[in-house]
Amino acid sequence: MRPRTGASPVVIAPNAFKGTCSALEAARAIARGVADVWPAAPVRLAPMADGGDGFAEVLRRATGGRGQRHRVQGPLGRPAIGAMAWLGGRHRGTVAIELATASGLRLVGRPTPTTAARASTTGLGELIARALDQGARRILVGVGGSASTDGGAGLATALGYRLLDARGRALPPGGGALRRLAGIDADQRHPGLAAVEVLVACDVDTPLLGRHGAAAVFAPQKGADPATVRALAAGLARLARVVARDLGVGGGGAPGMGAAGGSAFGLHAFCGGRLVPGAALVADLTEIDAALRGARVALTGEGRFDAQSLRGKAPLEVMRRAAAAGVPRVLLAGAVEPAAERALADLGGACLVLGDGPQSLAAARRETPAALRRAAARACRLLDQGDRLSGPACTTPRTSAPRPGPRRSRAAAGGH
Repeated sequence: MRPRTGASPVVIAPNAFKGTCSALEAARAIARGVADVWPAAPVRLAPMADGGDGFAEVLRRATGGRGQRHRVQGPLGRPAIGAMAWLGGRHRGTVAIELATASGLRLVGRPTPTTAARASTTGLGELIARALDQGARRILVGVGGSASTDGGAGLATALGYRLLDARGRALPPGGGALRRLAGIDADQRHPGLAAVEVLVACDVDTPLLGRHGAAAVFAPQKGADPATVRALAAGLARLARVVARDLGVGGGGAPGMGAAGGSAFGLHAFCGGRLVPGAALVADLTEIDAALRGARVALTGEGRFDAQSLRGKAPLEVMRRAAAAGVPRVLLAGAVEPAAERALADLGGACLVLGDGPQSLAAARRETPAALRRAAARACRLLDQGDRLSGPACTTPRTSAPRPGPRRSRAAAGGH
């Protein structure tokens, strides 16, 4: 597919390159590469997110909103600064909250089985309460990067629910205590919950329970050993039973309820939240379809494009929408798995890989912006040469960087 000519804009819509640069930083680096080849081309920066890194900031910037920061309880009880963004324009009354800023794994330090059992979503609930106190009519929660496997129990307590053991005592924070849950008292829940719409932006289809549930899939990433995984799984099962009995809310087996250690289930059960694909939500709110109409080319990207990317990550959403608009499309990535590359080829898109393999995190932080600039310039030159930029023939020789060793950061190789 040949690029459009004239004053057609170049749409630059990357996700964050996890651990190395934000979506906006990546977009600016790509724009520099475009300017190196097409200095007069109009450029539209449209940073993307899918519920993880940069979710709130991407929406704030796209809608002309305003940010807020609040002191909350971090995942292990220490103070943290949680961030949220009030959207502007026609989205007034809508607030975006990024779970990771208040209850994220990055706030834990070194994860262990103990931290995996104790970590809670209390800080997320405190941010939601702040939004309700300020009159939010719609709350968008990006649930990527959670430290906990508490099924949203912590956010529930911050919103006035009481989670009680058999003697009527409040449970301590963390998913490790949920096996002792005997009842839920909703009499003091935040009154604002009755009139707010809550959307849960997630990019996984993991259920709450079972062999492929939240504890089994995500808890080991948060420091849990096999015994702790079993305990957390039992706690989530207990939570689902008591929620169904005391609140009349089911859905624990539905796809996506296991996102963020079951936080998606907690938002559904305690806030009436509705799960939506995060990338599609962000694409709609940032009006990416309008930006793509008549575009010369769409450039997107993320650190590692792999099987997880095919389950709803932002770059795939951009590629799909660009394909629907008939716009040439290129993905820039630190590493690309062969199966994911084939999916891109099916969309008529191309992928350019930034480097030869894994790096230390410090090296990736230094080098990723320059590598993005070079890759973007290369894509533009290929388009100038009439290259169709479609399929694996247009990738660099190494299309699947090896996984980093134990002393290297997966983020540097583009991990999620």
